[in-house]
Amino acid sequence: MRRLTLALLCGAYLCLSLIVALSLWRNGGGWSAAVAGFIGALGFCLALQGLISRWVEADATRQELAAVREANRILVNQLERIDARVTEVVETFADDAVRRSEELSSEVHILEDLVQRMSARLDERIMMPGPAAGGRVDPRQQSGALLETVRSALAENRVDLYLQPVVGLPQRRTVFYESFSRLRDDTGRVLMPAEYLAVAEPEGLVTAIDNLLLFRCVQIVRRLAKQDRKVGIFCNISTLSLADETFFPSFLDMLSENRDLAGALIFELGQGAFDARGAVEARNMGKLAELGFRFSLDKVTDFDLDLQDLNRSDVKFLKVAAQPMLDELVDLDGRLVLRSLPDLAAEDFAALARRYGVEVIAEKVESERQVVDILELDIRYGQGHLFGEPRPIRDAVIAEADPPADFIRGALRRRVGGWP
Repeated sequence: MRRLTLALLCGAYLCLSLIVALSLWRNGGGWSAAVAGFIGALGFCLALQGLISRWVEADATRQELAAVREANRILVNQLERIDARVTEVVETFADDAVRRSEELSSEVHILEDLVQRMSARLDERIMMPGPAAGGRVDPRQQSGALLETVRSALAENRVDLYLQPVVGLPQRRTVFYESFSRLRDDTGRVLMPAEYLAVAEPEGLVTAIDNLLLFRCVQIVRRLAKQDRKVGIFCNISTLSLADETFFPSFLDMLSENRDLAGALIFELGQGAFDARGAVEARNMGKLAELGFRFSLDKVTDFDLDLQDLNRSDVKFLKVAAQPMLDELVDLDGRLVLRSLPDLAAEDFAALARRYGVEVIAEKVESERQVVDILELDIRYGQGHLFGEPRPIRDAVIAEADPPADFIRGALRRRVGGWP
């Protein structure tokens, strides 16, 4: 394109020079004047073309320099932003490391106190007399052996957390999980709560075990919540923990520093325990509610509930065993009602509870027939083996939440001499 433009310009300059020469010749200037005019006109055009070319090139150079300066300015701004972001990330990581170090220190102190209290009781129990005469095994020795197994399981971190899904109905999409803690002995056999609590309760160890398992459950929930904050997790808490003057203040301080768990962690206790709670337990439940944590009641057998009191106590969920609730249904004057609530249609019970901010969950659902009946009662959530059995969470998450085994082992060694 530039060559064509140059050829056209040269042609135009020649034509203009010829016109000038022809004009001079026709006006009587002669051939010499015509030639001189032609050469002069052509020289002038070429000189003018050179000036124009240099001006165009200079202008292009100026534009390129301006573009380079703008690109350099943008690059400098981007580098400054990247530098500021890197500095912010480094500072955030540093602050987070300090915070995690402080949290770990606080948690270790709690674990040490719990283990020392439990070890003191175990120390007293181990010092009891051995087998009775006549070759018969003393039941107290069996209890001591089981207590030793419990202590070893806690110290060696042989504590598994199982999760069972709670689904929304009728879609059956998992919206909550309920957590269960299980201990294992050194052979890998799972100890169910009914087994070890039978010997731990007479020794006054239930509080220590419950507190330690609750503490560990919260630690794991904190890590699970980071992966999916839309799913809530029910975590069992006993009135013994709520009334424990040593454990609860430290536990409350830990939750105060982790208020982001309020949407993911739901504390659960039985209806009987809730009804029998004292002033201390009610006050401590109120402190948890002030932090934004919610409560759930399970083992609900009495349907004549004070829903206003539940609402004031921040109880947001009721868990009712599916089959016992269905067995409560009776036909009264052509409509289904619950025996304990004859004035209320059975399908209105869940809606009435929902009006007070309480959702009913049907647990222990085992068959599709029960699902149909539950849906007819306008119950929106279900839990049971039909939807999924309790399963242990993966080992990687367990490992992250394990308390420092060496530290616990050292605390036990200091409390009970000769413990390996």
